[in-house]
Amino acid sequence: MTRVRSSVVSALTGYKPRGSAWNLRETPTSSLFGVNVFNDAVMQERLPKSIYQAIQATIKQGKPIDPVISDAVALAMKDWAIEKGATHYAHVFYPLTGLTAEKHDSFLSPTGGGGAVAEFSGRELIQGEPDASSFPSGGLRATFEARGYTAWDPTSPAYVLENPNGTTLCIPTAFCSWTGEALDKKTPLLRSMQALDRQARRILALFGHTDVGPVTASGGPEQEYFLIDRNFYYARPDLMLTGRTLFGAKPPKGQEFEDQYFGAIPERVLACMLEVERELYKLGVPVKTRHNEVAPSQYEIAPVYENANIAHDHQQLIMQMLSRVAPRYGMACLLHEKPFGGINGSGKHVNWSIGCRLGNLLEPGETPHDNMQFLVFCMAVLRAVHLHGDLLRAVIASSGNDHRLGANEAPPAIISVFLGEQLTDIFEQIEQGSITGSKSTGTLTIGVDTLPPLPKHAGDRNRTSPFAFTGNKFEFRAVGASQSIAGPLVTLNTIVAESLDFFATELDAATGGDASRLAAAVEQLLHREIAGHKAVIFNGNGYSTEWQEEATRRGLPNLRSTPEALAVLIDPENIRLFETYGVLSRREVESRHEIYMERYYKDISTEANTALEIARTMILPAGYRYQGELVDTASKLASLGQSAHLGTLDKLTALVNECEQRIDSLQAAVDQPGEGDVTAGATHAHAGIIPALNELRQTTDAMEMLLPDDLWPLPTYAEMLFIK
Repeated sequence: MTRVRSSVVSALTGYKPRGSAWNLRETPTSSLFGVNVFNDAVMQERLPKSIYQAIQATIKQGKPIDPVISDAVALAMKDWAIEKGATHYAHVFYPLTGLTAEKHDSFLSPTGGGGAVAEFSGRELIQGEPDASSFPSGGLRATFEARGYTAWDPTSPAYVLENPNGTTLCIPTAFCSWTGEALDKKTPLLRSMQALDRQARRILALFGHTDVGPVTASGGPEQEYFLIDRNFYYARPDLMLTGRTLFGAKPPKGQEFEDQYFGAIPERVLACMLEVERELYKLGVPVKTRHNEVAPSQYEIAPVYENANIAHDHQQLIMQMLSRVAPRYGMACLLHEKPFGGINGSGKHVNWSIGCRLGNLLEPGETPHDNMQFLVFCMAVLRAVHLHGDLLRAVIASSGNDHRLGANEAPPAIISVFLGEQLTDIFEQIEQGSITGSKSTGTLTIGVDTLPPLPKHAGDRNRTSPFAFTGNKFEFRAVGASQSIAGPLVTLNTIVAESLDFFATELDAATGGDASRLAAAVEQLLHREIAGHKAVIFNGNGYSTEWQEEATRRGLPNLRSTPEALAVLIDPENIRLFETYGVLSRREVESRHEIYMERYYKDISTEANTALEIARTMILPAGYRYQGELVDTASKLASLGQSAHLGTLDKLTALVNECEQRIDSLQAAVDQPGEGDVTAGATHAHAGIIPALNELRQTTDAMEMLLPDDLWPLPTYAEMLFIK
């Protein structure tokens, strides 16, 4: 038994839940939820009525924030936070790393008499100035230009983040350069929500709805992740440095027994989950679901959907809290899309919809064939995905997600839409020229008298689809587990805004303002649009090779790698799309293309250099030692006049030689960077480094199957995935 495995087994044998149990009788979830959030109830209690009404007009009606109210809000926010033990405040922002960034400042200011007083002004609330020089900008500013601004986002509530030694007031903000260009994920998200709001209102006005309040996009991301013992994590340099295992032979048992999915949650894991949920409840994050996922040691946490901006901020908190709490239970949280080869990777299914005072605009109702308004909004989404599927693929592109997409465990890289039987039938009727009705939902008969009748949906679900309609929302299933959901939300909002704009303009022209002509105009519009965009609808098996061929015949793009996918970002038509709706300027789009291409190259280079170090300093020496043991054994047998079987030695010697050669090949690929710009570097990483990395892994995985257990230097898949 290896030292690492021995230490883990000892730790698990003596494991006891930490701390005291959460007493739900004394502190029910309802009383805990949002206690650390500067929410509506807190503002109503602490702000003057006029100030409260002004900030609510911004939050709920989208009206511009009045800077005059900032001092009163800052004072109330400071007093509330200090009562909760806060000593500092932090502008929290979301740079183009995809992570969360913070700049902490103390409330204390020195006084002339040698003391200090707690202060927090409206100016400090509204604007911060973190150094922007070391964040990726993609050429939006020169390296020596360091000024960056954080701007308070009043639509996302401030909160207090607890620490064993105190608390911090956290203020969600946008992050921009001195020139006003977006250096973050949040600013384009807010812009895209404005664009969607404007165009959706135009459609609703045609249907006679003028007082609908803001039309908002909503998001509900389902986060998949792995939990493994922290001793294993620290014994795997590849996991620590790259987030995934670069080496690892297939274990005797994987996920083929299908006994992990929705199984009983292990005690230590459940204890960790409960604390994560408790901390998230305090922060107002409405986490709803937890369960075992498909792969061993894989799990899922999912919140209820929220306003897209808040859903993004809360998703960042979910990832942060998972990573923060797991070590308290001796575990490490892995958010990489593919931490282990040969078993399911992790995604982040983003449920997206749009709504207003009227309700969910993607709710089909009992008779969707009669719901013209729903059909227009649904058709707008279909058109958007068909025309801009390449963009949706681009914004989920990463080195990690490349391992997942199309690997018989996740949606393919081809972006198509699953509508289900009922809606597909309705749109087929529309194309044929007459609608006669909708397929009924009905009741499911199980055949057991004691079981209640269950309502049956009009169609089944499809887990192989990258973009599926699931009742009253679309589920973007291709997003990677480690990714920010801002990019997918920005793109969805923008492309659907473009389709709604197109539809509103067409219907305006067709009706000439005469409401009596609307039904005929909508019928004609839908008939034409479904004929033009039905190619994007696919309800079959997205994993099949037949679908790959069929998608090609339909003209749907299949962008298999990140460099290939990211190239579409700077297509002139896509740049024009973002510019038209004020979401991203040309420079901002080009900057993101450069940043993500460079990140891809850095990811692959880091993996290659890590693999080289592990192979040279850990795996090869283990091979040499076993060679020595085998040679020594053969020599001793020969000295006793016994013949030695040299088959294992021959196999090992061949593998060691092959390993040395493949190390040299990988090193040569790393030493030959792509010449030219970041695109050339990313292309070289994909075409040159990755194949050499994969070949080295094939050899080392074969060595793992041959070497004695006590000589193999890395925790194995069987250990990491099944010792819980």
